[in-house]
Amino acid sequence: MEHKKKLIHVTKMPIRWGDMDAYGHVNNTVYFRYMEQARVEWIEDMQVPVRPGGAGPVIINASCTFLIPMNYPGMVEVRTFVGAVGRSSCETYVEMRIEGDERIFAEGAAKVVWMDTQTGKSVPLPDHVRASLEAE
Repeated sequence: MEHKKKLIHVTKMPIRWGDMDAYGHVNNTVYFRYMEQARVEWIEDMQVPVRPGGAGPVIINASCTFLIPMNYPGMVEVRTFVGAVGRSSCETYVEMRIEGDERIFAEGAAKVVWMDTQTGKSVPLPDHVRASLEAE
């Protein structure tokens, strides 16, 4: 079943000179850093501190499809969407663009699971997080 995706966060960050590889474009591993930074900002915007201890979000998978190479200099715009929301998890999707260019340079996904960091077991999404994800 295809779930509707809802835009939940937008952020921008600079492409750094050191983000590039020997081919002169942003290295594939750096795209995961861009997605990570966007995910942390989104989670913190929901008033969830990203710190050890207690319950919190972890990702159990992540993927990225590289469509158009990105190069220095530039600003990456990372748009994060939420799809299916479960008891303890949600599917997230990302589109990466270069500021001022509407083409999608890369797209990614990650499943976010709420976990009790002491037991390593999943726990229900906090009510305020669920409300934020399910709001129209």
